[in-house]
Amino acid sequence: MKQLTVSNSTLQFKRYKWLFWVAIVLVIYIWGITGVHFTGIKDSAGEVSRSIAYGIFHPDWKYVYDGSGEDLVSLILQTLAMAFLGTFISAILSVPFAFWAARTGKPRFHVRSTSGKLVLTLIRTFPEIVLAIMFIKAVGPGSFAGVLAVSIHSIGMLGKLFSESIENMDFGPSEALMSSGGNRAQTLVFATLPTVLPEFLSYTLYRFEIAVRSASILGMVGAGGIGTPLLFAIQTRTWSRVGIILLGIIITVTLIDYISGTLRKRLV
Repeated sequence: MKQLTVSNSTLQFKRYKWLFWVAIVLVIYIWGITGVHFTGIKDSAGEVSRSIAYGIFHPDWKYVYDGSGEDLVSLILQTLAMAFLGTFISAILSVPFAFWAARTGKPRFHVRSTSGKLVLTLIRTFPEIVLAIMFIKAVGPGSFAGVLAVSIHSIGMLGKLFSESIENMDFGPSEALMSSGGNRAQTLVFATLPTVLPEFLSYTLYRFEIAVRSASILGMVGAGGIGTPLLFAIQTRTWSRVGIILLGIIITVTLIDYISGTLRKRLV
């Protein structure tokens, strides 16, 4: 009888478990909302909003290209170059970090893989914009600081994704090659890397998409790219300039997402 009562209690808990999670979510939302101190809307909010909307829907088309090197096309290309170079560097440097952090057939706690995962976590802790500010102090303002910021942060992200690919890979080809007398170097080159390379390339393309978005705002702290004129336009309230810059960023990001998504479908 006691066992039956316990079973009924367990069934009741499973049936109404969703109410428990709903209550938890509601508590978190209430806590988050009460933590926001609303100070009201400024009297000039309506006028400023109309100016912003007018500028965005009436962009400054003359800024698209004027041959000065400071126009929209030139700075968009600089932003893409920052994202590409940062992703390319990080994709190469992430491979040894991935093998360091990958757990393959070892116990849950292993010194090598655990220390590698810890290092990658520490690298990911710093956002690109924080790294950009630090590198600006070290190497000066410009796109070089932006490339360093993107590449360092991307190592943490790609290293984690690459290590998970190694952990979940099919070990059949590696085991077959080792059983036929292959050494570790041959196994790595002819079995492991060909198995994980498509996923590595797919994750690199996905990271490039994110890097383009990140590089677009790094210029706001002086790290080059399209973010610098965007910040100046906002500060001077040149909303038509803001509109054309935002339109350029939207078109660029959309094209990169489409091209990258098409390539990733073919790889995986």
